[in-house]
Amino acid sequence: MIRREFLLRALSAAAVSLSGRHALAQQNAHAMHDMSGMSGMQGMSDMPGMAKNATPQASTLAAPDALPSGAPLAALRTLVNESHAPGVFRATLVAQPEQHTLIPGHPTTFWQYGQGGDPPDSTAQLQGPVVGPLIDVREGDTVEIRFVNRLPQASTIHWHGLPVPPDQDGNPSDPVAPGASRVYRFTLPPGSAGTYWYHPHPHMMSAEQVFRGLAGPIVVRAAADPLAGWPERHLFFSDLKLASDGTIAPNDMMDWMNGREGQFVLVNGARRPSVVMATDERWRVWNGCNARYLRLSLDDGRAFTQVGTDGGLLGTPRENVTELLLAPGERAELIVSAGRRAVLTSAVYDRRKMAMAGGSLPAGAAIPLADVQSGPRAADTTHAATKLPATLREISPLGAPAAQKSVVFSEQMDMAAMHRPGASHNGMPAGMSFLINGASFDPQRVTLTSRRGEVERWSIANRTDMDHPFHLHGTQFQVIEREQDGVVTPEPYMAWRDTVNVQPGETVRIATVQQQAGRRMFHCHILEHEDLGMMGTLDVV
Repeated sequence: MIRREFLLRALSAAAVSLSGRHALAQQNAHAMHDMSGMSGMQGMSDMPGMAKNATPQASTLAAPDALPSGAPLAALRTLVNESHAPGVFRATLVAQPEQHTLIPGHPTTFWQYGQGGDPPDSTAQLQGPVVGPLIDVREGDTVEIRFVNRLPQASTIHWHGLPVPPDQDGNPSDPVAPGASRVYRFTLPPGSAGTYWYHPHPHMMSAEQVFRGLAGPIVVRAAADPLAGWPERHLFFSDLKLASDGTIAPNDMMDWMNGREGQFVLVNGARRPSVVMATDERWRVWNGCNARYLRLSLDDGRAFTQVGTDGGLLGTPRENVTELLLAPGERAELIVSAGRRAVLTSAVYDRRKMAMAGGSLPAGAAIPLADVQSGPRAADTTHAATKLPATLREISPLGAPAAQKSVVFSEQMDMAAMHRPGASHNGMPAGMSFLINGASFDPQRVTLTSRRGEVERWSIANRTDMDHPFHLHGTQFQVIEREQDGVVTPEPYMAWRDTVNVQPGETVRIATVQQQAGRRMFHCHILEHEDLGMMGTLDVV
């Protein structure tokens, strides 16, 4: 059943327990933290492993301008390679609470990935971006990363987009307990160069762990990169919802319904930094938000050139691009020209967020992300020159499929369960389910089965009222076509991806192949929806 119908029922069922003030607040996307009267949210602050500074549901959110802006864009930390052997990258990542002061006088405790050697359970005032360290490696490298979990919850590290063995991919079936550690080992094959990221993937806890700060970028470099000489800039976008006392607010009912969007979008851990460009640059951009879509543009109308997607460089550059939509989890590579002052903006995008009274909430306003300005020309201007190569790399179609797969996104709500006192489970709203092929995720159930090395054609159909980004583990895929209202539109360019947005009523068809046997995940990358069941298991045999 479509969610609008359920929400109309929900409003009636909840009317006896909500005051008129709260009912009005439901229509305000910035006041959803007042939904403490919903029985499905009881116990949120008592969630096992919830950080001790979790904000009560009735807390006031910080003002949208509470964080300072205008500081120079911070460089990302880089994870130090502890190995001196050629072709081996060895390091330690520690997940633990760390404090940063973003609102003056009010320190915020994040959960962050730190490097080996950081003090255990550190809550000292730390400097540097609220982003996990950059893992900078090359095709052919053997990667060995020891993960130490100093969180109050079980966790994993998922290597989003990388073709790693299933038992090394941080799936929810392989959790690392609090106080425990494990080593992830994999080798990066030829052709895997691209822009990736890492984040937790424990079932029903992924959303919280990411919004508390656990995420970091990965760059895999090719031996022969046609753009290697260009100055490279990294912009990692994350979303933050803060209470006025500096604590990270927990999810409310509407966060679970639509996916969490805070009042701040951070770039390398800061609000609206300043980017000074001395020359044209190669930008790698990551959407590391739980649910926010980023419709990137420069407000002076300046065009940029897209040269890469999730899985690396395009075959040929896409020139004269004035805006680019990045769904949660997606990445891109851009060539951006130096020029007059401009604002990098996330323009208005209507992803059809639902209102409790039925229908949709209005689309949010445009968000300024960073101020971009020109600076003194660099003394070294020996980068690959102003003209891009006509061909960046060869991308061949995967060819005729040997099998077909169907994935259908839908959603379901049990109103009686949602409003039964004490019925919530681990602080999550009872009775709210996001489904794949009519079922909520069950770790014991295989949703689909594929054969190793066999090209498949997948159809991903969205039968809900809002956008959902589809993500497939363990491989990249090629988008073949999209169908909406019976009209089929071929994808205009060839690219490697691991995440693709699917609009309401749309069917996206992809070609893909899995090269390693084992169990993989596929899911919606709105992390609240993933935690609420919009995930399936693919068994590769």
